[in-house]
Amino acid sequence: MELSNVEEYAVWNGAAGAHRLRYQAQDDEEVGTLQPLLRAATAIQPGERVLDVGCGTGQSTRDAGRVAAPGPVLGVDLSAGMLDRARELTADAGLDNVRYEQADAQVHRFEPESFDLAMSRFGVMFFGDPVAAFGNIGRALRPGGRLVIMVWQSRERNEWATAIREALTAEAAATPDVRAAVDSPFSLADPSTVTGILHAAGFADVAFQDVNEPNHLGPDARSAYEFVRGLWSTGTLLERLTPEQAERACDRLRAVMASHDTGQGVLFDSRVWIVSARRP
Repeated sequence: MELSNVEEYAVWNGAAGAHRLRYQAQDDEEVGTLQPLLRAATAIQPGERVLDVGCGTGQSTRDAGRVAAPGPVLGVDLSAGMLDRARELTADAGLDNVRYEQADAQVHRFEPESFDLAMSRFGVMFFGDPVAAFGNIGRALRPGGRLVIMVWQSRERNEWATAIREALTAEAAATPDVRAAVDSPFSLADPSTVTGILHAAGFADVAFQDVNEPNHLGPDARSAYEFVRGLWSTGTLLERLTPEQAERACDRLRAVMASHDTGQGVLFDSRVWIVSARRP
Protein backbone atom coordinates (compact mmCIF):
# COMPACT_ATOMS: atom_id res chain seq x y z
CA MET A 1 0.00 0.00 0.00
CA GLU A 2 1.67 3.21 -1.17
CA LEU A 3 0.12 6.60 -0.48
CA SER A 4 1.06 9.94 -1.93
CA ASN A 5 1.90 12.57 0.65
CA VAL A 6 -1.49 14.21 0.06
CA GLU A 7 -3.38 10.94 0.49
CA GLU A 8 -1.33 9.98 3.52
CA TYR A 9 -2.00 13.28 5.27
CA ALA A 10 -5.67 13.00 4.42
CA VAL A 11 -6.18 9.50 5.75
CA TRP A 12 -4.12 10.10 8.89
CA ASN A 13 -6.11 13.21 9.72
CA GLY A 14 -9.43 11.68 8.73
CA ALA A 15 -10.07 14.08 5.85
CA ALA A 16 -11.67 11.21 3.93
CA GLY A 17 -14.33 10.84 6.62
CA ALA A 18 -15.91 12.54 9.59
CA HIS A 19 -13.85 11.09 12.43
CA ARG A 20 -11.21 13.75 12.93
CA LEU A 21 -13.69 16.56 12.34
CA ARG A 22 -16.01 15.01 14.91
CA TYR A 23 -13.22 14.86 17.47
CA GLN A 24 -11.43 18.10 16.57
CA ALA A 25 -12.45 19.74 19.83
CA GLN A 26 -10.89 16.78 21.63
CA ASP A 27 -7.74 17.20 19.53
CA ASP A 28 -7.53 20.84 20.55
CA GLU A 29 -7.83 19.79 24.18
CA GLU A 30 -5.13 17.16 23.54
CA VAL A 31 -2.65 19.89 22.63
CA GLY A 32 -4.07 22.39 25.10
CA THR A 33 -0.87 22.53 27.15
CA LEU A 34 1.23 22.79 23.98
CA GLN A 35 -0.54 25.66 22.25
CA PRO A 36 0.70 28.33 24.72
CA LEU A 37 4.26 27.05 24.24
CA LEU A 38 3.91 27.27 20.48
CA ARG A 39 2.45 30.77 20.81
CA ALA A 40 5.42 31.86 22.91
CA ALA A 41 7.90 30.36 20.44
CA THR A 42 6.35 32.15 17.48
CA ALA A 43 6.69 35.54 19.23
CA ILE A 44 4.06 37.03 16.92
CA GLN A 45 3.84 40.81 16.97
CA PRO A 46 0.80 42.95 16.06
CA GLY A 47 0.71 43.66 12.35
CA GLU A 48 2.77 40.62 11.30
CA ARG A 49 1.67 38.43 8.39
CA VAL A 50 1.34 34.76 9.36
CA LEU A 51 0.99 31.48 7.45
CA ASP A 52 -0.34 28.44 9.38
CA VAL A 53 0.44 25.16 7.55
CA GLY A 54 -1.83 22.16 8.15
CA CYS A 55 -4.21 24.30 10.19
CA GLY A 56 -7.08 21.78 10.57
CA THR A 57 -10.10 23.54 12.04
CA GLY A 58 -7.99 26.58 12.79
CA GLN A 59 -7.38 26.70 16.53
CA SER A 60 -3.73 27.70 16.05
CA THR A 61 -4.72 30.03 13.18
CA ARG A 62 -7.25 31.90 15.30
CA ASP A 63 -4.78 32.05 18.16
CA ALA A 64 -2.26 33.66 15.82
CA GLY A 65 -4.93 35.98 14.42
CA ARG A 66 -5.74 37.42 17.82
CA VAL A 67 -2.10 38.29 18.46
CA ALA A 68 -1.19 39.43 14.93
CA ALA A 69 -4.23 41.71 14.43
CA PRO A 70 -4.52 43.78 12.36
CA GLY A 71 -1.95 41.68 10.46
CA PRO A 72 -3.43 39.05 8.10
CA VAL A 73 -3.27 35.34 8.96
CA LEU A 74 -3.74 32.55 6.40
CA GLY A 75 -4.44 28.93 7.34
CA VAL A 76 -3.97 26.21 4.72
CA ASP A 77 -5.00 22.56 4.90
CA LEU A 78 -5.90 19.70 2.58
CA SER A 79 -9.28 18.95 4.19
CA ALA A 80 -12.22 20.93 2.84
CA GLY A 81 -14.44 19.75 5.71
CA MET A 82 -12.05 20.91 8.39
CA LEU A 83 -11.60 24.27 6.66
CA ASP A 84 -15.37 24.75 6.49
CA ARG A 85 -15.48 24.27 10.25
CA ALA A 86 -12.50 26.61 10.67
CA ARG A 87 -14.36 29.34 8.78
CA GLU A 88 -17.44 28.88 10.97
CA LEU A 89 -15.45 29.10 14.19
CA THR A 90 -13.49 32.10 12.91
CA ALA A 91 -16.67 33.94 11.96
CA ASP A 92 -18.11 33.18 15.42
CA ALA A 93 -14.93 34.62 16.97
CA GLY A 94 -15.23 37.80 14.90
CA LEU A 95 -11.69 37.53 13.49
CA ASP A 96 -11.82 39.37 10.19
CA ASN A 97 -8.03 39.22 9.70
CA VAL A 98 -8.04 35.39 9.43
CA ARG A 99 -8.80 33.46 6.24
CA TYR A 100 -8.32 29.90 4.94
CA GLU A 101 -7.42 28.17 1.69
CA GLN A 102 -7.52 24.50 0.72
CA ALA A 103 -3.96 23.95 -0.46
CA ASP A 104 -0.98 21.59 -0.42
CA ALA A 105 1.71 23.78 1.14
CA GLN A 106 4.53 21.92 -0.56
CA VAL A 107 3.45 22.97 -4.07
CA HIS A 108 1.00 25.85 -3.58
CA ARG A 109 2.03 29.08 -5.30
CA PHE A 110 2.17 31.45 -2.36
CA GLU A 111 2.92 35.08 -3.08
CA PRO A 112 6.71 35.39 -2.72
CA GLU A 113 8.02 37.12 0.41
CA SER A 114 4.49 37.72 1.68
CA PHE A 115 4.75 36.42 5.29
CA ASP A 116 6.75 37.31 8.37
CA LEU A 117 6.14 33.91 9.98
CA ALA A 118 5.29 30.39 8.80
CA MET A 119 4.10 28.12 11.60
CA SER A 120 2.63 24.65 11.98
CA ARG A 121 1.28 22.48 14.78
CA PHE A 122 1.79 18.85 13.69
CA GLY A 123 1.05 19.73 10.05
CA VAL A 124 4.37 19.22 8.25
CA MET A 125 5.33 15.57 8.89
CA PHE A 126 3.75 14.10 5.74
CA PHE A 127 5.55 15.90 2.92
CA GLY A 128 6.62 13.58 0.12
CA ASP A 129 9.65 15.78 -0.59
CA PRO A 130 10.32 17.76 2.60
CA VAL A 131 13.23 19.76 1.14
CA ALA A 132 11.06 20.97 -1.74
CA ALA A 133 8.14 21.58 0.63
CA PHE A 134 10.08 23.68 3.11
CA GLY A 135 11.78 25.45 0.22
CA ASN A 136 8.36 26.42 -1.10
CA ILE A 137 7.27 27.66 2.32
CA GLY A 138 10.56 29.53 2.71
CA ARG A 139 10.03 31.42 -0.53
CA ALA A 140 6.75 32.70 0.90
CA LEU A 141 8.68 34.31 3.78
CA ARG A 142 10.30 37.72 3.60
CA PRO A 143 14.08 37.81 4.12
CA GLY A 144 14.60 37.34 7.84
CA GLY A 145 11.20 35.69 8.17
CA ARG A 146 10.70 32.99 10.77
CA LEU A 147 9.69 29.32 10.64
CA VAL A 148 8.30 27.73 13.83
CA ILE A 149 6.92 24.19 13.73
CA MET A 150 5.79 21.69 16.35
CA VAL A 151 6.53 18.01 15.56
CA TRP A 152 6.54 14.75 17.47
CA GLN A 153 9.77 13.36 18.80
CA SER A 154 10.40 9.65 18.19
CA ARG A 155 7.70 7.06 18.77
CA GLU A 156 9.79 5.56 21.59
CA ARG A 157 9.64 8.88 23.47
CA ASN A 158 5.85 9.11 23.14
CA GLU A 159 4.09 6.80 25.55
CA TRP A 160 0.72 7.25 23.84
CA ALA A 161 2.13 5.96 20.55
CA THR A 162 4.01 2.97 21.94
CA ALA A 163 1.14 1.92 24.20
CA ILE A 164 -1.40 2.01 21.39
CA ARG A 165 0.83 0.16 18.97
CA GLU A 166 1.75 -2.54 21.51
CA ALA A 167 -1.92 -3.12 22.29
CA LEU A 168 -2.78 -3.51 18.61
CA THR A 169 0.21 -5.58 17.46
CA ALA A 170 0.87 -7.86 20.43
CA GLU A 171 -0.18 -10.93 18.43
CA ALA A 172 0.84 -9.97 14.89
CA ALA A 173 3.53 -7.58 13.73
CA ALA A 174 2.55 -4.86 11.30
CA THR A 175 3.78 -5.38 7.75
CA PRO A 176 6.53 -3.01 6.56
CA ASP A 177 4.22 -0.90 4.36
CA VAL A 178 1.72 -0.42 7.19
CA ARG A 179 4.51 0.33 9.65
CA ALA A 180 5.93 3.02 7.36
CA ALA A 181 2.57 4.76 7.03
CA VAL A 182 1.76 4.54 10.73
CA ASP A 183 5.20 5.93 11.61
CA SER A 184 4.84 8.95 9.31
CA PRO A 185 3.85 11.34 12.14
CA PHE A 186 7.38 10.76 13.51
CA SER A 187 9.18 11.54 10.25
CA LEU A 188 10.69 14.75 11.66
CA ALA A 189 11.71 13.30 15.03
CA ASP A 190 15.48 13.31 14.46
CA PRO A 191 17.10 16.74 14.95
CA SER A 192 20.01 16.02 12.60
CA THR A 193 17.60 14.97 9.85
CA VAL A 194 15.42 18.04 10.34
CA THR A 195 18.43 20.34 10.43
CA GLY A 196 19.69 18.86 7.16
CA ILE A 197 16.27 19.27 5.52
CA LEU A 198 15.91 22.89 6.60
CA HIS A 199 19.45 23.83 5.61
CA ALA A 200 18.90 22.23 2.19
CA ALA A 201 15.63 24.18 1.90
CA GLY A 202 17.48 27.44 2.48
CA PHE A 203 16.88 28.08 6.18
CA ALA A 204 19.46 29.10 8.77
CA ASP A 205 19.71 29.26 12.57
CA VAL A 206 17.85 25.98 13.15
CA ALA A 207 17.11 25.40 16.85
CA PHE A 208 15.13 22.86 18.90
CA GLN A 209 13.09 23.27 22.08
CA ASP A 210 12.49 20.00 23.95
CA VAL A 211 8.94 19.86 25.32
CA ASN A 212 7.64 17.17 27.69
CA GLU A 213 3.89 17.55 28.35
CA PRO A 214 1.06 15.05 28.90
CA ASN A 215 -0.98 14.04 25.87
CA HIS A 216 -4.73 14.18 26.56
CA LEU A 217 -6.60 11.53 24.55
CA GLY A 218 -10.05 12.06 26.02
CA PRO A 219 -12.07 13.04 29.09
CA ASP A 220 -12.54 9.39 30.08
CA ALA A 221 -11.48 5.90 29.01
CA ARG A 222 -14.53 5.28 26.81
CA SER A 223 -14.08 8.53 24.87
CA ALA A 224 -10.35 7.92 24.49
CA TYR A 225 -10.96 4.39 23.19
CA GLU A 226 -13.52 5.61 20.65
CA PHE A 227 -11.15 8.33 19.48
CA VAL A 228 -8.18 5.98 19.02
CA ARG A 229 -10.32 3.19 17.56
CA GLY A 230 -11.59 5.54 14.88
CA LEU A 231 -8.15 6.62 13.67
CA TRP A 232 -7.15 5.42 10.23
CA SER A 233 -3.90 3.95 11.55
CA THR A 234 -5.78 1.87 14.14
CA GLY A 235 -8.18 0.52 11.55
CA THR A 236 -5.32 -0.31 9.20
CA LEU A 237 -3.52 -2.32 11.86
CA LEU A 238 -6.70 -4.14 12.91
CA GLU A 239 -7.39 -5.13 9.31
CA ARG A 240 -4.21 -7.23 9.41
CA LEU A 241 -5.60 -9.37 12.25
CA THR A 242 -8.07 -12.23 12.33
CA PRO A 243 -11.46 -11.35 13.84
CA GLU A 244 -10.48 -13.08 17.07
CA GLN A 245 -7.13 -11.26 17.23
CA ALA A 246 -8.82 -7.94 16.47
CA GLU A 247 -11.30 -8.46 19.29
CA ARG A 248 -8.49 -9.18 21.75
CA ALA A 249 -6.53 -6.19 20.47
CA CYS A 250 -9.53 -3.91 21.07
CA ASP A 251 -9.89 -5.32 24.58
CA ARG A 252 -6.21 -4.52 25.23
CA LEU A 253 -6.72 -1.02 23.84
CA ARG A 254 -9.67 -0.45 26.17
CA ALA A 255 -7.55 -1.65 29.09
CA VAL A 256 -4.70 0.71 28.15
CA MET A 257 -7.08 3.67 28.04
CA ALA A 258 -8.59 2.67 31.39
CA SER A 259 -5.16 2.36 33.01
CA HIS A 260 -4.34 5.96 32.00
CA ASP A 261 -7.66 7.44 33.09
CA THR A 262 -6.66 9.90 35.81
CA GLY A 263 -10.18 11.08 36.59
CA GLN A 264 -9.21 14.35 34.89
CA GLY A 265 -8.69 12.86 31.47
CA VAL A 266 -6.82 9.99 29.83
CA LEU A 267 -3.20 11.15 29.92
CA PHE A 268 -0.03 9.72 28.39
CA ASP A 269 3.52 10.98 28.49
CA SER A 270 4.62 12.71 25.28
CA ARG A 271 7.61 14.56 23.83
CA VAL A 272 7.64 17.11 21.03
CA TRP A 273 10.10 19.44 19.39
CA ILE A 274 9.40 23.08 18.73
CA VAL A 275 11.72 23.76 15.79
CA SER A 276 12.61 27.30 14.79
CA ALA A 277 14.58 28.58 11.82
CA ARG A 278 15.06 31.76 9.80
CA ARG A 279 15.10 32.63 6.12
CA PRO A 280 18.39 34.50 5.54
